[in-house]
Amino acid sequence: MRKPRKRSFADLVSENKRQILKDQAAMEKIEARLEQKRLNKAE
Repeated sequence: MRKPRKRSFADLVSENKRQILKDQAAMEKIEARLEQKRLNKAE
């Protein structure tokens, strides 16, 4: 058996992005975190 080919970082990132876009709950969590960061910077 041969080892599976190592995937490039870019491949992993794009796959992860696709998964997150499908997962609405994760998207909302990330957006809330980003908004919180923006509010903290504004203060």
